Amino acid sequence: MKLLKIIAVSVSIAFAPVVFADKLAVLGVQEALLKSNAAASFKKSLQNELKGDESRLLELEKQAKMMREKIQKNSSSMSDNELKQARLQFQKVFQEYQRNGQELQQKRAEREQGFIKDMKPKLDDIIRKIIKDNKYDVILAKQATVYYGKGFDITPTVVKLLNK
Repeated sequence: MKLLKIIAVSVSIAFAPVVFADKLAVLGVQEALLKSNAAASFKKSLQNELKGDESRLLELEKQAKMMREKIQKNSSSMSDNELKQARLQFQKVFQEYQRNGQELQQKRAEREQGFIKDMKPKLDDIIRKIIKDNKYDVILAKQATVYYGKGFDITPTVVKLLNK
């Protein structure tokens, strides 16, 4: 029985399709995009665009913390009605804080997706050019690669070309 298994495995290995790649590289696509001048410029403009929203969010956070601390410190000296009012005010400010935070996150994510969508055609052209110029057979995602030797990473080259 063991002999049959060994023979079956040997035969399947012998007839398994083997792929040979003469030229291989690894690429961190997201890393290349994030290290580009365009990404730095985008990040700066996004920061300026969202500055007001972020300031408002920080102010709401500060208000909510102050209200919570006030309730914690003065709850024993407040009447039930005053305590109820203070808690309602806190809840209102906290809900506004959460809503604004979610809106800010969504706005940021939408802008980032827009940036990636705008950069994708340029990135694809650069990758095609690198493949053609260097005659690569395979380009692996850097994140999915366990090990690669020196000289296989083409990410810095992609960043240079993105910056042109």
